[in-house]
Amino acid sequence: MENEKKQVLDIVSQYVDITLTPFGKPQRGVIDVEKRDPMYDGNGVVYMLSIFEKGELVNNRIGTYMVLLNKGDQAGFHEHFGKKEQELYVIVHGQGEYIEREGMENITRKFQIKKGNVTSIQGEGNYHSIINTGDEPLIIFVVTTFEKE
Repeated sequence: MENEKKQVLDIVSQYVDITLTPFGKPQRGVIDVEKRDPMYDGNGVVYMLSIFEKGELVNNRIGTYMVLLNKGDQAGFHEHFGKKEQELYVIVHGQGEYIEREGMENITRKFQIKKGNVTSIQGEGNYHSIINTGDEPLIIFVVTTFEKE
């Protein structure tokens, strides 16, 4: 897996420089690469590139890069209400299709997304999925925040 992690980082570095500058601390790059095969019953492989240590973000659960290297790779449908979260996808590179669904089967909207686009989801019974539709990696910065109590 270490070789695979290095290959993923080498590919991603062709498109973006992942460097974190945490206040009062030295700059750093990716600290962990997690392979999800599949991710939420999606297709293909999704890699999560962590740059923050656990508990380092205030009121946030996740601040990470999600990488779908190949056309057709997908983060499958999932919801965030049970965890009382809101999730943002900031598209950093590539293109894809973002799909929203109300409930378990009712697809309500589909969007073509590209670099610079931002998506947001929260609320009960709401699900989302994203698929790489391009010939280059789809690189997304994901921020998952806890909803206020």
